[in-house]
Formats: sequence, C-alpha cells, structure tokens
Amino acid sequence: MEKLIITAAICGAEVTKENNPSVPYTVEEIGREAEAAYKAGASIIHLHVREDDGTPTQSKERFKACIDEIKKRCPDVIVQPSTGGAVGMTDEERLQPVELNPEMATLDCGTLNFGGDEIFVNTENTIKNFANVMNEKNVKPEIEVFDKGMVDLAIRYHKQGFIKAPMHFDFVLGVQMDATVRDLSYLVHSLPEGSTWTVAGVGRHEIPMAVAAIIMGGHARVGFEDNVYLSKGVLAKSNAELVEKVAKISREVGREVATPDEARKILGLK
Repeated sequence: MEKLIITAAICGAEVTKENNPSVPYTVEEIGREAEAAYKAGASIIHLHVREDDGTPTQSKERFKACIDEIKKRCPDVIVQPSTGGAVGMTDEERLQPVELNPEMATLDCGTLNFGGDEIFVNTENTIKNFANVMNEKNVKPEIEVFDKGMVDLAIRYHKQGFIKAPMHFDFVLGVQMDATVRDLSYLVHSLPEGSTWTVAGVGRHEIPMAVAAIIMGGHARVGFEDNVYLSKGVLAKSNAELVEKVAKISREVGREVATPDEARKILGLK
C-alpha cells in the first residue's frame, strides 16, 4: 500500500477563535500552524486565508503573503489554496489564488446546502470555468465532493475535456452526505481507475474517516477547518495535534506517512 498523504486544513473560512482560540487568522499564525502541521507529518496544507480580525478573504495579496510565510518555514510543503472561499463570494473573488500558480487548488463540483439558509453555489459554468483556468495555469485540481452526484459530474467533465486524468478527489463527509464507511466505500468504488482520493470527515467524523482511509488505501485530511477537537470535549491545541494523531495511527498499522515529494509522485504533480 502506498504511503499516506495527510492534508492539514488549518483554518477554513467559517471556524473562529470563539470555537477554538488556536484557529489562525494572521499571516504569522497561519505560517506557524502550517509549519507545525508539516513537522507532524502533513505534506499538503489546504489553505484558506483571513484578515487579521478573522474575516475570510480570497485576496490574491493575502494569499501570497500567507504562502510566502509558509514556504519560508517549510519550503517543500505542497500549498493547496481553496477556490471555495466563503459562502456568498463571487466566482472572480474565489479564483484569485489560482493566479499565483500553486501546484494544486480545490475545484468544487456541485452546489450544496451548507446549513440553515446558506447555499454554496457551483453552477455548471462555474465548474467548467474554474477547470479551464486551472488547466491554463497547470494547476492540478483537487475535486471537492460532498455527495455521489459530484463524482458523476467530475467524470462527465473529464470526458468533455475540462478535467484531466489522473483525477484526485476529496470526499467531504458529514455535511450533505453521511460520514460512514458504507458511504465512503460507495464513493471510492465510483471513481475511475487510476484516481486518488482523500477523505475529510467533518466534526466528530474526522478521525473515524481518517482511520477508514488508512485501511482502505486512501488519504486523509484533518485540521481546524473541519474539526477543532482532539477528542470528545477536548479542544485541540494546534492542527499539529490532529496530524500527529492520524500519523501515529497510520504508522501503528504499518502504513508510513508520505513526505511532500512522495505525495507529489503519488498525485502526479510535476
């Protein structure tokens, strides 16, 4: 079984210091959290950025400042900006970090209910436009999947030439689709041959889904974007604690953790 790629989603766009005081906002805080997660075993930093007061932003300048800070601390880590941004942002806002030519960026493949009255909108034209921009910039998309229909859409867009193979998927479970081994297995068995995948379990599902990925041969995402607790009722002091927990479990069952360069090889990054 190939080595485990751990992605650290260090801050997200919605979670705040009120949820966990260690959630990073400033450039320095983001750099520090990324470095600690990297040292704990993360080879990919999934990156949202904030203003110093915690307001989510897709500003290209803010992304550049944060990426520069991360790369100063851990030059070989893979930085994966989010093009999801926050609910209500325009497509133009969301695409800004792709202009920085990162190795990877996220590509959400469908619209979903995000809670309450919030709808995260990704029209067919939005998805195709984002894919085209990523192709032009030679940025590998991580296809964000919140239910089975989004896998089907990604396969359709691949056949139409918008998404290149080999495809890499991130299953975000516990938002719109249940976070169970049954549902994860269903998604995995729906993928085209040669695809790679990561799972991000939201909230209390984070560690169980990571463990499932370890056993099933996939990869795992952890971090404050999805979950701020180390265990029930115990706040994590850092993203690194969550990374360390998954890395330890993986090694204990005989699966080593990938370095950034090993992750690049697994994902087909150039």
